[in-house]
Amino acid sequence: MNKGNLSGVIFLVAGIAIFVLALLFLGAGYATGKVELTGAVLGVGLCGLMPLLILGGVGAYLMVSGKQEAVQLQAAQKRERILGMIEAQGRVPIDRIMAEMGMTQAEVKTAIYDLVNQGLFTGYINWDDMTFYSAEASKVGSTTCPNCGGVREFVGKGVVKCPYCGVELYLPPDAGK
Repeated sequence: MNKGNLSGVIFLVAGIAIFVLALLFLGAGYATGKVELTGAVLGVGLCGLMPLLILGGVGAYLMVSGKQEAVQLQAAQKRERILGMIEAQGRVPIDRIMAEMGMTQAEVKTAIYDLVNQGLFTGYINWDDMTFYSAEASKVGSTTCPNCGGVREFVGKGVVKCPYCGVELYLPPDAGK
């Protein structure tokens, strides 16, 4: 359980505890005749229900944001692991990444594009043999395809494609400077 979830649970439990204590205290006062019904209802509303709504709302918000934070952290860890695999081995088949990471091909592609946009991955992919390659900066900076030697074309921000073999090359944001 991450800190956001734990904090959210603590706030939620505190709100419920305050509500129950106010209910018991004012209910006991009403039962003994020391507090009238309208006073007990007003007291429970102000001293029990209001803190429950405030603390419960904060707790729910913290729990939701904690879950979102956990999802983002997991995605970042997957991207980091993919990058490590490609950099360490120089050549990694997409199906191996998919199997080891439990990701779909689209998720792997999205993760690689995220790494490219962050300037962390420079390399290319051969879609025919479905393999990622890490590339040296000198190869990526050239106008020839490192796979077949053809002249490549820009197809989007940070991506160039070889029209001959279909290889997409991912360029860092500062390429060509």
